[in-house]
Amino acid sequence: MKILAFIICYLSLGFAQISGQIMIDSIPNKLNLLSNTHVKAVFSDRSTSFQEIRQHAVWQPYDSSFIASVNSSVWLHFEIENRSQDTVEVYLKSQLDYTTIYQQTDEGYKELKNGYYVALSERANKEERTFTQLRFPPLQKSQLYLRLDVNSENSRYPPIIYSERGYWKFSSLDYKEQQMSIGFLYFYIISLTTIFIFALVFWLRLRNMLYFYYLGYLFFQLIYGFLVLRSTSAPISNFFEHIPKLAFSLFEPVQFIFIGFYILFIMKLLQVKNYDRLLAKILFYLGLFCFLYALTNFVFTHFLLGGKYSVRIFYMIRYFILPLNFILIFWVIYKVKHPLLVYFIIGQSFFFIGAILSTYVAYNSLHFVRGHFFSFKESLNIIFQIGLLVEVYCFSLALGKNVFLLQREKEEATTALINQLKTNQLMQEDMNRELDTKVQKKTSELIALYSEIERERNQKIKDDFNIRIKETEMMALRSQMNPHFIFNSMNAIKNLIMTSRNEDAIAYLDDFASLLRGILQNSNRKKITVEEELEILELYLSLEQSRMGENFNYTIQVDSKEALSQYQIPPLLLQPIVENAIWHGLQPSLKAEKKLMIIFDTTNDLKIIIEDNGIGRKESAKNKKLHNSMGTTIVQDRLTLYNHLNDHTIYLQITDLEDDDRTLGTRVTLTYKY
Repeated sequence: MKILAFIICYLSLGFAQISGQIMIDSIPNKLNLLSNTHVKAVFSDRSTSFQEIRQHAVWQPYDSSFIASVNSSVWLHFEIENRSQDTVEVYLKSQLDYTTIYQQTDEGYKELKNGYYVALSERANKEERTFTQLRFPPLQKSQLYLRLDVNSENSRYPPIIYSERGYWKFSSLDYKEQQMSIGFLYFYIISLTTIFIFALVFWLRLRNMLYFYYLGYLFFQLIYGFLVLRSTSAPISNFFEHIPKLAFSLFEPVQFIFIGFYILFIMKLLQVKNYDRLLAKILFYLGLFCFLYALTNFVFTHFLLGGKYSVRIFYMIRYFILPLNFILIFWVIYKVKHPLLVYFIIGQSFFFIGAILSTYVAYNSLHFVRGHFFSFKESLNIIFQIGLLVEVYCFSLALGKNVFLLQREKEEATTALINQLKTNQLMQEDMNRELDTKVQKKTSELIALYSEIERERNQKIKDDFNIRIKETEMMALRSQMNPHFIFNSMNAIKNLIMTSRNEDAIAYLDDFASLLRGILQNSNRKKITVEEELEILELYLSLEQSRMGENFNYTIQVDSKEALSQYQIPPLLLQPIVENAIWHGLQPSLKAEKKLMIIFDTTNDLKIIIEDNGIGRKESAKNKKLHNSMGTTIVQDRLTLYNHLNDHTIYLQITDLEDDDRTLGTRVTLTYKY
């Protein structure tokens, strides 16, 4: 039977050669077009049309010298005859980037397109980019013209015609060989997607650039995974089939973009700048170079050069990057002593194992050896991606460890801050006790002095005594003022700590220390200029803005600071009023924008206006059932004593701002009169 089949096949082929065309119904499994005596070939320019080829081409036998390039096309021409009584279907396999088939029909020539860089909407076969189905009616001859084009410099595969049985046999075996590759690529994409979602949640919550760089690193690795998946026959997620030219242009840039994000991520994770500034600067510029090269490569590949010089550029850039990468990695290991360095070393080791093994397989062409362990679809990319995936796992563990380290640092900083606050509180209590002792001692001395004064000077001494008593009461009120302000400031710092805004708490504490120093310096003065009071007030408002956030805004209008230096007021007179407006007017307010306006009007006499858009005094009075503010009472008492001791008067007026029974805020006006 085998001998009979051989004789029949031989006679069929012999008849095909004698008749001068390919007998399509005689193909057992496949027929190579290369070196086939019935197939003719010709070179042409990329701009040559099908009509020009038919009219002017000088055809030659098709041999291995006819190889399409980025500058020229190869045309094939042959005739096919179907001698059977049935319609015969065959499949033309072409692994080139662009394959255009012109098949003769009763109406003329039918154009069919396929190939790696033909968009899915334009392909004749939506399921296979390398196979194009051709259908031939019974007992007819058809002329076929094939146009072969490439987009890069490494496409060297001649076309083959498969019978229907040969096609299904080949497709079945090919899909089985690709199953493991496709399975890994799906696992790779799903793993990166899961880690990406977790990293995105961390970044949205913390807004830390460390997680932003990691997101970029993962995102462009995901794109790289989808680009590799496009080269397989995966049934889903091959959306790059719709934009094949863009996919080709992105393949190289995407790799350098995620390398650039990787470099910035490592700098931030290991805090390289704290160990070696020169190394940090070199890594930063290397990351920028990766981004710049990715952009330049994409522009030239997609818009200017196409696939020209792509292989040469590929090797040239790696001859530069890989040695530099080795040097910088050992530099990092030598200089950086961060606790997370071990994760970097392990992840980088797996990355290099994958890269070196992939290069070794490619250099020795092991992926082309049938039956070899590394002979599977996209083996070079998959070997490299295995190293990348292990590296991603290592960095994910490193981020988890980093969160633990940050939490520990936060707890240590919080403990130190609490201890410092306790120390400050003890210092304030000691200062208050010392002040009370001095007041009591001074009072005793005055009483003893009065008992020794002569009767005829009793009235004068009594007047002096009353004046001193008033001054003592003024000092006592000021001593109440400082603890009141310090209590509210401590609450602000406590609030920042409880909301985990530790950096804001430390900055707030530094500014608070500066403000406290200014308050203590002025505490022994009876009067200060309005200009000096304004400086303390500006520092206080900056602290409150840090505490309340961006929805609190304040404005200070001053005609002339030189004019303010001509007026004197009791120290810390304005701060309690402003504090009362913020804490009891603005802070409980539900308005989106909380405003505080302070105006120093020196047009005639000095007029100070403090206006807020808070909840008003009526609503504030309800809240004060829980917490009663002493600020306004103290200010009124201080003004009463101050006016009694000086030749000028400061009037206090409080106005509720309302519109149709709707509370708009509160205005406090201080008027300076001689």
